[in-house]
Amino acid sequence: MNSNDFDIRLINEEKGKGIFATGPFKVGDVILKEKPIVSCQLSWNLDYGYLACDNCLKPLETAEENVHRLTGNKMIFLPHAECCETKTELITQCSECDTKYCSIECQNEAYLRYHKTLCLREKHESHPLVQLNETWKNMHYPPETGTIMLFARMVALVNQANNKDDILSIFSKFCHSNFCTDDNIHQVKCKLMEEKFIGQFNILRQMMQKALNTEFTSHWFTPHGFKNLIALVGTNAQGIGTSAFSRWVKNVSALDLPREERIDVDKLIDRIYDEMEEEVGSFLNNEGTGLYVLQSALNHSCVPNAVVEFPFSNNVLVVRAIRDIQPEEEICISYLDECDLERSRHSRQKTLSLLYMFTCRCDKCMSQVDDPDLTSEKYHY
Repeated sequence: MNSNDFDIRLINEEKGKGIFATGPFKVGDVILKEKPIVSCQLSWNLDYGYLACDNCLKPLETAEENVHRLTGNKMIFLPHAECCETKTELITQCSECDTKYCSIECQNEAYLRYHKTLCLREKHESHPLVQLNETWKNMHYPPETGTIMLFARMVALVNQANNKDDILSIFSKFCHSNFCTDDNIHQVKCKLMEEKFIGQFNILRQMMQKALNTEFTSHWFTPHGFKNLIALVGTNAQGIGTSAFSRWVKNVSALDLPREERIDVDKLIDRIYDEMEEEVGSFLNNEGTGLYVLQSALNHSCVPNAVVEFPFSNNVLVVRAIRDIQPEEEICISYLDECDLERSRHSRQKTLSLLYMFTCRCDKCMSQVDDPDLTSEKYHY
């Protein structure tokens, strides 16, 4: 990867910025690698025992512990322990609030960047941050797409920054002109938070203000400013997923094993995934959300040429080419998952409009412009 192989350009006022290749990329090439300016584990995910580093979201369970919890079967034994990447001997925690980290380096980084402000020295249910988190959880049940605690971490990041204007300037780059009106921001708020959150807006704003308001971020706590904050996160945040077991699977799959042992290991992996599906469904990963400066400039396409991955099982994001990309070609990812991409044009357009407030004009959508305005479900009847 070379940062000279792509650049960010303003496309137009409606579409905003985009990332374009200035050099060629082959299938599988890493286009960019990026740490988030801020990230946070989802509130319910943490409460359900998905153990992750509070700073980088790296799993704190071993692969075998991960399997035991997600299957409910403590009799499963994973061979090749060397393929597990979790270093339990390095795990540390805050002496004040017991928040856990994968290493002393992560703990120190967290404390210097945001944890000094957010540390619950007395984790009492009456603490404003505890009340804020509980209120959020009661409004927004799983499956989660975000957490109010990311907002709290953003405020703390500004509060602890040596140069607060620099951090505020970075956050301002996530904002787009089409979210500046009250009507547009109201639509984003409703669709991001679902109907459970309509009417709860001022409760969250006032609780945030009580817990974290500072002179440097006071503009975020006005009614209009809080709407802008919600729009910023709702339209730019990237989901993050990590898993100790999936990393073990990848590593053990790369081993050069005798044929019979390979067959046995593959059967074990299949059986474990079946048991996990029966026990927890699709909730396999430590899940979080984060803001990435470069990734946020990538536009959507229903026929993307790149994909977002988390190959290090932490919050470091990689964008990888999934087909050859030529110089001057825009690099696009999909904001939709694979199932949604297979749905009708009308269904895709509806989802993108409600969640991201734009009308997709990619090659696939334009080729289907004359398709009937029916949801995918109606095609099945």
